[in-house]
Amino acid sequence: MFEDFRNKTQQEDGMNFPSNIYRKIVLQPAYDEAKKNFLTIILQINIAHLKMLEEQGLVKKEEAKEIGIALKKLDLNYYRIEDYSPRYEDLFFRIENKLIELAGDVAGNLHIGRSRNDMGIAIYRMTLRKKLLLLMRELLTLRDDLIAAAMEHVDTIMIGYTHTQQAQPTTFAHYLKAVIDQLERDFERLQHVYKTVNRSSMGAAALTTTGFKISRERMRELLAFDDIIENAWDAVAGADYIAEAASIVQLAALNLGRTSQDFLLWATQEFNAFTLASPYVQISSIMPQKRNPVSIEHTRSLLSAVVGDASTVLQMVHNTPFGDIVDTEDDMQPYLWRAIDRLIGIYKLFGSLVVTMNVNKKKLRNRAENSFANVTELADTLVRSEGISFRQAHSIVSKCIKVLLSHGEESLASLTWGLANTQSKLITDKPLKISEEDFYNALKPETFVAVRTLPGGPAPVTMKESLERSKANAHNLYEWIRLKESMIVDAEKQLTVFIEEWNQ
Repeated sequence: MFEDFRNKTQQEDGMNFPSNIYRKIVLQPAYDEAKKNFLTIILQINIAHLKMLEEQGLVKKEEAKEIGIALKKLDLNYYRIEDYSPRYEDLFFRIENKLIELAGDVAGNLHIGRSRNDMGIAIYRMTLRKKLLLLMRELLTLRDDLIAAAMEHVDTIMIGYTHTQQAQPTTFAHYLKAVIDQLERDFERLQHVYKTVNRSSMGAAALTTTGFKISRERMRELLAFDDIIENAWDAVAGADYIAEAASIVQLAALNLGRTSQDFLLWATQEFNAFTLASPYVQISSIMPQKRNPVSIEHTRSLLSAVVGDASTVLQMVHNTPFGDIVDTEDDMQPYLWRAIDRLIGIYKLFGSLVVTMNVNKKKLRNRAENSFANVTELADTLVRSEGISFRQAHSIVSKCIKVLLSHGEESLASLTWGLANTQSKLITDKPLKISEEDFYNALKPETFVAVRTLPGGPAPVTMKESLERSKANAHNLYEWIRLKESMIVDAEKQLTVFIEEWNQ
């Protein structure tokens, strides 16, 4: 009976490596990702390694020239469209086999002092660093959009919420500046991740470096890494670089997800805080009045997908042994790439919908004007005008609100100087000293906002200064990205020069 199962499985799955099912669910997907993402980087590493071997005298100049000629003959487009072949375990061996076919056995010397292990990690890190730079650039574009929107709304009064309840008057610019500052912290975290990622594994070889006198520092320089991973075991086994990247990408998605949740609520007719531009809404198939805010809905759901993919990376690292294993290599990388690519798209979408939406300034101001959210400033004003403690002032205002609510009054317009004066006599045994004009002025949301000039407050003058500082700092942030990008581009140009020299 058991032999029947064995024979059936061998008949369906084959007798040699790779089995059909292993090829289908492991090797084929890994090969497809490799040929899509790694071909150019593999060529760059081969050129850099060959140049280093030549400089170190580990291959003769004539040999380097022969191998360099073969490298240039590689048709990368062929590999981009060619399907996986079980004749070769992976893309690395397929290319190595082609180089030996083109240059002869001398091409085998290209593998002196290296392994698929250190080379593979370098490939992953070089792939990831470019994706991180693209993400950071798009983050700054979103930041620019939000700064522009905030500048437009420094005088747009709205109610701020805590515990999902009306809290205090503020401005839409004040809210957006909080999001901008959060994005800046996301950027700083990504800078740190980039530093972690952009370190060279080359020279670690399989696990213990090599007896050949290669130059790890030269490989770092040729491939535009900022540093080397000193310990060879750490170089091929450490997965914290990808876990750190996944964690920060996940946090960035969580951060923007909270804002998208606010926006989805504010887009309802009940809140009516803004109206999305037509390209970002969808009509109903049956209800003519509907303007569904699908762009915000998809932003929220896709951010959750980013969080999920990043979480998958962290789960795949969990409890894996500290060594060179595919758990932390082929299978894991695409989840992080997909998370980053999605987040890039979301940043584009969210920035576009913010700068094109119409904020209902009048509606927001009227809501703030009639809300009890303004009364914190009245309590503060009574402290200054009456010379009483804040707790007494708080009690006076609180009693006024309770009286109004007990009579079914839910508008701030019902809070009169007379009512407050009555409560003052009951609580402090003294009538109010404040004039009626100053009393009612203290209840205006514009006053509430205007007096909050401390750093971080919503006062227009404070907010404009804060936004101007953020705007001015954009140059430094973009310059950081430009320098990192230029280092990579310059290194790639130098590698092109080397291969051309071998082919002269």
